[in-house]
Amino acid sequence: MTRLSIIIPVYNREKTIKRAIDSITEQLDENLEIVIVNDGSTDGTKEAIKEYLGKYKENISYYEKDNEGIAATRNFGITHAKGKYIMFVDSDDYIDKTLISNIQPYLEQDIDIVKFKLTCVNSQNEIIDKIDGPCFEALDGQEAFNQLAFLDKLIDSPCVYVFKKELFITNKLFFKTGTYHEDFGLIPLVLLMAKSIVSTDIYGYYYVQTNNSITRNNDYQKTKKRFEDSLIHYDNMLEFINKFNINQKTQENVKMYYTNAIFLKLKSIKKEDRNQYIKQIHERKMIRNIKIKGIRQVFKIVILSININWYLKLIK
Repeated sequence: MTRLSIIIPVYNREKTIKRAIDSITEQLDENLEIVIVNDGSTDGTKEAIKEYLGKYKENISYYEKDNEGIAATRNFGITHAKGKYIMFVDSDDYIDKTLISNIQPYLEQDIDIVKFKLTCVNSQNEIIDKIDGPCFEALDGQEAFNQLAFLDKLIDSPCVYVFKKELFITNKLFFKTGTYHEDFGLIPLVLLMAKSIVSTDIYGYYYVQTNNSITRNNDYQKTKKRFEDSLIHYDNMLEFINKFNINQKTQENVKMYYTNAIFLKLKSIKKEDRNQYIKQIHERKMIRNIKIKGIRQVFKIVILSININWYLKLIK
């Protein structure tokens, strides 16, 4: 049986897809599947992939489909993966040559989710930053979320986890298509459904930061759409935690996590456009989700209740 399927969604990445695949083929064995989903590429991506299909035909499952975006492409990979476990590698990035062997002991223990760490590199593979976060042995999903929510910058990145596939399939959890921040909308909910999560000190994923990745968010209309989609994800989260058996402490932390993230995203909205979104925040009574922790937080809550724009100046 295939133990692990690594899903690579790809669209027009003829220059980087080989690096992503090579980082995995160095670690191939009979229990590893690479699921490449070509989301309707129009450049030379297909030709770049072809050379691997004959050489690694026992390990690579290759699919082509019409262009639908990253969410639908990841969902396609999830449903077609043969492995008990799945993980995601973006076609711009690559994994460490020891990652698979390092996480194997946890898969053998039947852990539901294994978290590892990420290194930011530039296009010359020089280290820019190493993103740290909490480490812990097996906790249930709710307690793990409570540990990660306010201390781990990458809690909602799908690329720093190995997941049991059944968490998605059994709970009907998939990336929401047609939205931005689909990771933010999904991954915290998947964590909540796990029976066991381990957070390791393994640096296993390399995120390649280029000039394009720094500047690609400059379209203001897309910035507004991202904020609007964040509110959609918030509403979906409320429906989710009311449907499943989530304890009170975790419910409060989930609401606070989403609310904090949305307030931070609101800072990217121009002041003249904020009022329409502030109205939606008030309609959802989201201010109630901010919990008081110390005198400084009391001050912030008072400011928040008076004027959200003033509050935005106080948060990072």
